[in-house]
Amino acid sequence: MRVCGFVASAAAMRPAAVRTVGCSRRRGMMATIQMTATVEGERNALLEQESLPKFTRIESSQVVPGVTALLDRFEADVAQLESRLSSSEKSYESTVEAAEKASAPVSYAWGVVGHLNGVKNSEELREAYAAMQPRVVEATTKLGQSKALYEGLLGLRELEGARKRIVEANALQMRLAGVGLEGAAKEQFNANRLQLSKLATDFQNNVLDATKQFELVVEDKADVAGLPESALALAAQRAGGSAEEGPWRLGLDAPSYLASMKYLDSSALRERLYRAFVSRAAEANEPLVAEILALRREQAALLGYETFAEVSLATKMADDVAAVDDLHARLAEVAVPAAKRELAELQRFAGVDSLAHWDVPYYAERLRESKFGINDEALRPYFALDAVLDGLFGLVSRLFGVAVRRGAAETWHPDVRFFDVFDGDRKLASFFLDPYSRPEDKRSGAWMDVCLGKSKALDRDVPVAYMVCNGSPPTADKPSLMTYNEVETLYHEMGHALQHMLTEVADADAAGINGVEWDAVELPSQFMENWLLHKPTLYSFAKHYETGEPLPDDVYDKLKAAKTFQAGMMMARQLSFGALDVELHARYDGSENPLDVQRRVFREYAPMAPLPEDTFLTAFSHIFAGGYSCGYYSYKWAEVMSADAFAAFEEAGLDNEDAVKEVGRRFRETVLALGGSAHPSVVYDKFRGRQPTVDALLRHSGLVAP
Repeated sequence: MRVCGFVASAAAMRPAAVRTVGCSRRRGMMATIQMTATVEGERNALLEQESLPKFTRIESSQVVPGVTALLDRFEADVAQLESRLSSSEKSYESTVEAAEKASAPVSYAWGVVGHLNGVKNSEELREAYAAMQPRVVEATTKLGQSKALYEGLLGLRELEGARKRIVEANALQMRLAGVGLEGAAKEQFNANRLQLSKLATDFQNNVLDATKQFELVVEDKADVAGLPESALALAAQRAGGSAEEGPWRLGLDAPSYLASMKYLDSSALRERLYRAFVSRAAEANEPLVAEILALRREQAALLGYETFAEVSLATKMADDVAAVDDLHARLAEVAVPAAKRELAELQRFAGVDSLAHWDVPYYAERLRESKFGINDEALRPYFALDAVLDGLFGLVSRLFGVAVRRGAAETWHPDVRFFDVFDGDRKLASFFLDPYSRPEDKRSGAWMDVCLGKSKALDRDVPVAYMVCNGSPPTADKPSLMTYNEVETLYHEMGHALQHMLTEVADADAAGINGVEWDAVELPSQFMENWLLHKPTLYSFAKHYETGEPLPDDVYDKLKAAKTFQAGMMMARQLSFGALDVELHARYDGSENPLDVQRRVFREYAPMAPLPEDTFLTAFSHIFAGGYSCGYYSYKWAEVMSADAFAAFEEAGLDNEDAVKEVGRRFRETVLALGGSAHPSVVYDKFRGRQPTVDALLRHSGLVAP
């Protein structure tokens, strides 16, 4: 499961109220406001906001005094804003931009703290974050419920284009933030909101703790038989041993866990790992799941909605739950029967009537090797990180006419890299790349988030992104050698970053990923994945890291043929996650244990019933800590769009350089440039000349005849 960055660090890391008007989780530096960088005589790096964050000088001890000082100022600025709005003529500048300016310093600092909480977690930082989170939520909720600001927005007339859409979206967000509530209802809503923010942070911390605290140390080399050289080296490095002699430490983070499940010959050890993985944070998070769902139902009722799903979908492309159910049903009609056939084939290959859950990935990899003659480990030497980046940046240049060059900036870890993006001589944007897994202090998954956003009001024209992955780190004698899936993840996150960085919208709340309906934000990311099996693109970087020899042609043919291997099982798995999310937020009333709902839904979609102790929900950070509540379906919704978008390049001719550049220019000028300035259906029509269909997705997945 991929955690898409910008989604993952939103609700869990920043209070939702910051996103209400003019200042969102993507906001950053406020260049137009001068402020002192000291608090009580002590220099505080969180207050140095004239440029990029001062990561080498930011300390956990600065969080409480720094954020406190900014909140004091924020509350005073909001009071002044409300006073002005009550006594003067309203304009876009006096409402939306004024709120953005008031919010920017807090958003900058709290955004940096939230980012570090995900990539450089520590007890000290957790304590500081927990200490300030209630006040941040309370202060920003007050802005989201400002009647003076809300009435100012409603009074704006004669607006067009992006600004009209921004005002309408902000007014809706304020209604969803409780601006219309009074008295006891408002008090209860705000108390619930504060508790939900705390629970999301606790949920994510519990998953991180469960992942990093688990360890399986193996001392007998016979027990790690089957593990490839790269996995042995990583496991030995973590245990302080040698790849040849051990000991070896196996874990639940992706590089370790996935390699163990695919290659470890010992079914007994795979079982221990699997049972630990599917029950991560079970005891700590099971009560949190029930409480979060109950509070969301209560919030929806206070706002006048029947379900929380209605609240969530109010800001999305999908019209209603029925539209989401219809998407799931149409895809499941093809995917679920295919998944059952694929499982039966796997059981025949393994020579058993029934496979244990921890045996499925192991025998799936053996079947893949048998059918196609390839495995992930054999491909690693051709996917060295530096070469992969060169190929990725070359593709970006070819499609969108921009150049990516290494830049310089302070970072939070020595492994982090910084890049600048140029269009000719003009610097358009920059981004940080944190490529490797660090289970000791970095949460799992991959995501893109925003360091600085484009903003006319803040006189900021160079957006900056965070790209965070959890790929295979280098070992003592080898560079980072990636799996194909890790390469695909890197391309995915680059798609998100490109939409943020190549925006042409000047108004912050519609620039980049801002203002884009949640179920459309995965379009650019999933679009980029499609290019990996385009042979010239792959061969631009797929060279052996030692010899420089290109990937053999027969291996490419096998890799391409294997693209749709077990596509039914993969799609059914994703559909089960989305359907579970909808069930919990649209139809669940609290009378059933949420884990029983999980088991019921999974039995409908998955070819194998889950284990009784499988508590997938207790680690489902997407919907309980990452902003995807009644939104996980967005992956499939946007995948329909991304497959259809790639089909435009196929129709033009993937090897027709002039045609590819023309379609790439059109994609940049619409999907990447327009951001949230227009509805996604309007943006897509400008690119494609029509609305997307599911045909390309099913064809690319191998679930219908080409």
